[in-house]
Amino acid sequence: MQKVQNRYQVIVVGAGHAGCEAAHACARLGLKTAIVTMNLDLIAQMSCNPAIGGIAKGHLVREIDALGGLMGEVTDVVGIQFRLLNTSRGPAVWSPRAQCDKKQYRLRMREVLEREADLRIIQAEVAQLTISDGRVRGVDLRDGRHLAADAVVVTTGTFLNGLAHIGEQTFTCGRSGEAASNLLGDQLRNLGLEWKRLKTGTPPRLDGRSIDWSRFEKQPGDPVPTPFSFITNKIEREQVPCYVAYTTPQTHELLRHNVSRSPMYSGQIEGIGPRYCPSIEDKVVKFPDKARHQLFLEPEGLDTYEIYVNGMSTSMPIDVQTAMIASVPGLEGAEMIRPGYAIEYDAVDPRELSRSLEVRSIRGLFLGGQINGTSGYEEAACQGLMAGINAARSVGTEESVVIPRVDGYIGILIEDLVTKGADEPYRMFTSRAEFRLRLRIDNADERLTPVGRKIGLVSDDRWHLYLRKQQQKADLLERMTSTRVSAQQLGLAPEDRPTLAEWLRRPQARIAQIAGELLDDPVQGVLDSVETELKYAGYIAQQERQVARLLDSDRRPLPEDFPYFDIPGLSTEVREKLTRVRPATLGQAARVPGVTPAAIAVLDVFLGISR
Repeated sequence: MQKVQNRYQVIVVGAGHAGCEAAHACARLGLKTAIVTMNLDLIAQMSCNPAIGGIAKGHLVREIDALGGLMGEVTDVVGIQFRLLNTSRGPAVWSPRAQCDKKQYRLRMREVLEREADLRIIQAEVAQLTISDGRVRGVDLRDGRHLAADAVVVTTGTFLNGLAHIGEQTFTCGRSGEAASNLLGDQLRNLGLEWKRLKTGTPPRLDGRSIDWSRFEKQPGDPVPTPFSFITNKIEREQVPCYVAYTTPQTHELLRHNVSRSPMYSGQIEGIGPRYCPSIEDKVVKFPDKARHQLFLEPEGLDTYEIYVNGMSTSMPIDVQTAMIASVPGLEGAEMIRPGYAIEYDAVDPRELSRSLEVRSIRGLFLGGQINGTSGYEEAACQGLMAGINAARSVGTEESVVIPRVDGYIGILIEDLVTKGADEPYRMFTSRAEFRLRLRIDNADERLTPVGRKIGLVSDDRWHLYLRKQQQKADLLERMTSTRVSAQQLGLAPEDRPTLAEWLRRPQARIAQIAGELLDDPVQGVLDSVETELKYAGYIAQQERQVARLLDSDRRPLPEDFPYFDIPGLSTEVREKLTRVRPATLGQAARVPGVTPAAIAVLDVFLGISR
């Protein structure tokens, strides 16, 4: 029987957080795009914690928004509790987090995607990629259809040969209750790419009506919520509280007694889990001196009683999970709606990719999200956005867009992946950034909105708001450096007449004290940005000098076919590592693990000779 054929310019496989950003970007850039998912009703499903942001992850969402992506805008619409984290420390590490309404998040995301004229959403299973002459040509669906395309973005999450574990029980799935993608998983294993098994997990969900809420510490949202999107002026919805709980010695004894039944410790699970998001049984085993571990009881939405037990990720048998929950004061009578489980899945070694997220050996094939060895919605979404942008540009034979690591956490994440690989699920932290004070949440638009505008993703409304903010900022900085403080107004001595900028650098001074006199209608975030730049001007200037030195080495390109094995003075180990990674610049080569400063010096000399 002849296959039905449809042609698209870009096909996106998977409609999780990476797939949604990729498909939206391609369609917004004017390409005929299809996104293929096995279940239309679970687009952008929040399969783990229904929350967006957090330490460093909030930075990623701000950067996605600055480029013209979706995650921040959708979160602002469906968030039910907003908190700005790390405010006891400096502004470089402040990061927003929002608890979301799980159902409303996926409904809103689908609504936004369906508004894109050039995007089609298809419910089907992708059985295989069609590849010939070293280039991807489209996809074959399990129902017999063939979809042709000039580029394909694969964002399959945990679905590739997914295997779930609850105690001794195992079952194939992509998420609990959803079929795994085994046909495509088997094909990818046979494409000659290096791959590995990784693991992630999720905690049990409880019925909120069966919880004694009086036993827990209430954790409210911020009185003035911090939006994720630069185009959200303010959030005025009523917020719901979360609650703080703790495990007990009884919990720990129960887990230690049953640890042999954990698939993690019995050898049943082969995949490597995330170091920084361990299961509760892993915490108890690895930190025996801890008397208790913190848990957070978080609502899954406004129209459901389902409660997410953050901090209790587990793959223990159901009877152990039930007893473990009952050992927490206030949860003695709690009813479990869904058990926790672990899932292991296939991931491709991200060193198979270029910095555009294109597979080096297969032109037109881009990968984004957990298939590249990352963990988290935000890490997935930023990769999906960049993979989508670069897939679209590859169709038009335009140069790829690469965010330098000095300009964004997105650039750090992607360079870390393609340079170092991922031996365990990669999670973003502010500590991964060399220049944190440069990469703040308040200036993500300054760093990346001009990039998004040049690409074609940033709308006119967003661009005009950005220009208005920059004008306000310039006016404020000029006024602050030229205007003297009113000593009487601020309670200073009559002879103390610093400029507003000099006054603001004092530890107790805050721009909010004089905001009403500075601007009638400030754009969201402009006051925070001005305050930070004036208070930390010396540190920022120092970092800019360091950035200039780093950029100098990153401007020294290394050809894709650079003959490392022909260069005398390099060890065999260094030659093998550089040939494996194929760094794009001398600076990136210096960041490859195992490549010594001496080896970089040799490359520097060789590059000078070969010019």
